[in-house]
Amino acid sequence: MFCMLSVLIATSYAMWCRSTLAYAVRSGVRYGITVTGTQATAAGSNLTAMVKSYVVASSAGLLSGTSLIQVHYYAPCTTSSTGLCDVSSQSNGDAPGNLMQVSISNYPLTFMPRILGWFRSSTTIESTPLMLSAVSADEIEPSNDVPPIGTAP
Repeated sequence: MFCMLSVLIATSYAMWCRSTLAYAVRSGVRYGITVTGTQATAAGSNLTAMVKSYVVASSAGLLSGTSLIQVHYYAPCTTSSTGLCDVSSQSNGDAPGNLMQVSISNYPLTFMPRILGWFRSSTTIESTPLMLSAVSADEIEPSNDVPPIGTAP
């Protein structure tokens, strides 16, 4: 009975973590595509930093820092009519009409030791973390008040 309960708790926790990370990146994109330059100036920040902070705040405590969060900006390539080019390093990468992509990659999820702190196991299944990732993207809203992009990703 304890084994079945442990598997149920571990599986439920993994599903909750995955859905929480997906919610955090979706919230970050929704927030990021509507931020204005006035809001960024008032916050004393830039778009990329504001989006990363919002994702951390939306992650229910799973993300303690911004090292796993990446924000990329894409625009239609001038050489190809069907592809997108990464313009994250350009100062106008966050121009209206470009795509913003927010991602969390390689979030380590260890099962039982995280859930039951008193239970320690050295088996491969218990000590090898499951790596979770989440990605969301959307088009940046039209605006005459574009915020500074900051350092991306």
